[in-house]
Amino acid sequence: MQRFELTRHKVEAGLRRRHRSEMRFRIAGMLATAVGILFLGFFFVDLFAKGASAFLQTFVSLDVELSQDVIAPDGKPDLAYADFDGLVHDALRADFPDVRSRSERRDLYRLVSAGASYQLRDIVASNPQLIGTRQTVWVPASSIVDMFVKGHIDPKLDPSVRPLSDAQIRWIRHLQDTGKLERRFNKALFLNGDSREPELAGIRGAVMGSFYMLLVTVALAFPIGVAAAIYLEEFAPRSRWSDLIEVNINNLAAVPSIVFGLLGLAVFINWLAIPRSSPLVGGLVLSLLTLPVIIIASRAAIQAVPPSIREAALALGASKMQMVFQHVLPLALPGMLTGTIIGMSRALGESAPLLMIGMVAFIVDVPQGFTDPATALPVQIYLWADSPERAFAERTSAGIIVLLGFLLLMNLAAVIIRKRMERRW
Repeated sequence: MQRFELTRHKVEAGLRRRHRSEMRFRIAGMLATAVGILFLGFFFVDLFAKGASAFLQTFVSLDVELSQDVIAPDGKPDLAYADFDGLVHDALRADFPDVRSRSERRDLYRLVSAGASYQLRDIVASNPQLIGTRQTVWVPASSIVDMFVKGHIDPKLDPSVRPLSDAQIRWIRHLQDTGKLERRFNKALFLNGDSREPELAGIRGAVMGSFYMLLVTVALAFPIGVAAAIYLEEFAPRSRWSDLIEVNINNLAAVPSIVFGLLGLAVFINWLAIPRSSPLVGGLVLSLLTLPVIIIASRAAIQAVPPSIREAALALGASKMQMVFQHVLPLALPGMLTGTIIGMSRALGESAPLLMIGMVAFIVDVPQGFTDPATALPVQIYLWADSPERAFAERTSAGIIVLLGFLLLMNLAAVIIRKRMERRW
């Protein structure tokens, strides 16, 4: 009896120790999760605090006289040589007639973006009948005015370290009081390509470059990856060669992405002479990067199909080819699509391999095809982050927000496809 009681006490003591150990492990896990969520929340709060203002842009209202003597001196519009800058400057001087000295006029002209003259040219080109009339046009303000209106420039700073003079601040206040300065939705961020002027810089060129690259990537990586997975799982005999291929595929999935950029530089650009900094070569490099991920995900999806499906198909007289493509492949397709979308998400966020193939170049024009010079959204963010202007730092955060939005949508699509198409046994 005493031996039984002693044994029971030992068992209960051991259970209590295990329960305390399990509780400590749970608390440590919850603390680790809480710390991770805290840092993630801090990241998102800081990101949106810095980037949300980039979706708004400051505009200035100008009463511009579209003089025929300037735009069409011979009766025909000469948009290539017309002095649209002079028209913008005349409108500014009309609003501030007291500005007379040359230095003050230079400071006054800096309130408006250099893109204002191009906006006037586009207005006249779209409707030549406006020549000779007076039009009220909202043009983008310069980046320093935009930063001041958004509160990123302290007017109390010493003028020697402040990018705006006291006179410029007075003029900005006057425009605000007269209703000629407003903040509006920044359409240029989504409609323009890159620019040296922060207020004119946009992500459209980078988004289109990423779109063309992903088209090339999915067109190459998905069929090749699925075909390789089917062969390795259903047709390849077990041998040293197949084991070697499997090991290399798993190793390639862990290779740093910059190595694929070096491979693309050596093979696609130096050897095959594919145009540098084009979506075509970028898509080829990203195809190499995502191919191991798609193969591994597709093999896992094929392995998840119950053996009874194969046995039933073969028992009913189906050939092995019919069994694979008519029974196994449709059931494994949701997992394959999910792996492909996840691989595309990784490709969309990569920048290191694209830097190696020249897609870090400053590209103003929006690409119109697979061989036009282009950049990608992560590389565009990298370029803006390297710029010293405060307005580019704002657009860097905005670009990250857009990129995270695309990644979130792609991962959400993967979850929806899997939920709607998968079958449970």
